[in-house]
Amino acid sequence: MAFEGWNDAGEAASAAVDHLIETFSVKKIFTFDPEPYYDFQVNRPIIRTNFDGKREIQWRTTYIYKAEVSNGKQLFLIRGVEPSMHWKSFSKDFLNQLKAHKIDTVIALGALLSDTPHTRPISVTAVALDQAVADKFDVEISQYEGPTGIIGVLQQEIVEAGLAGLSLWAGIPLYVSQPPSPKATMALLDHLDNLLDLPIPLGDYPERTKLWLQQVNALIQNDEDVAEYVSNLEQEGDVSDLPMASGDAIAKEFERYLRRRDDT
Repeated sequence: MAFEGWNDAGEAASAAVDHLIETFSVKKIFTFDPEPYYDFQVNRPIIRTNFDGKREIQWRTTYIYKAEVSNGKQLFLIRGVEPSMHWKSFSKDFLNQLKAHKIDTVIALGALLSDTPHTRPISVTAVALDQAVADKFDVEISQYEGPTGIIGVLQQEIVEAGLAGLSLWAGIPLYVSQPPSPKATMALLDHLDNLLDLPIPLGDYPERTKLWLQQVNALIQNDEDVAEYVSNLEQEGDVSDLPMASGDAIAKEFERYLRRRDDT
């Protein structure tokens, strides 16, 4: 699941779910009533013309899709906008839908601003709130305390309901936080591929990321202050880099590459 808004710097997480919706054969199975949860002066409806030439209003809300996947699992995709109000009621409706569709594990995708350079790999942090879930998926226990968004609220409700909940957070360079953020989106998709053991074709994201890097580099070349800032971030990151990956990690990465190649 991913929600536009406070949890989604650079719209990297919502773009990742959009890519999954476009990649897999999906069917929309539920639409949240927007009236109780959204301020339409903040999330304004959109007027569109449909295939029949008829004008219609598209209300900003949250949708649940069911995807057809090849590994024998059921995959649901939840894509929405962070509610403006009545979060407790929204959480209750959300959990009712999880139970109705027998969803037992929820992976939230998010993105946050980070002091990292765009020239280095995007850092993705995987966390859970429950030790059993953390052990099962080999992720860390979240130690975060402070203000939270709808993802934090829903994850807490999910754990209290006895379901498995974890989240992936991509770090977006704060000096290029405006959307789109294809490099961060691709990093989230890459980690999700590993977490689900489900080959996820990346489509044109490698090319989009390459173009994004070229555009950011061109902008930085025209701003000495930002260029110096990026250089300092690169030096700090290089000093604190983790040791070289283990043989097991390299083997897993190669296996994922072969799965993707076979899938395409």
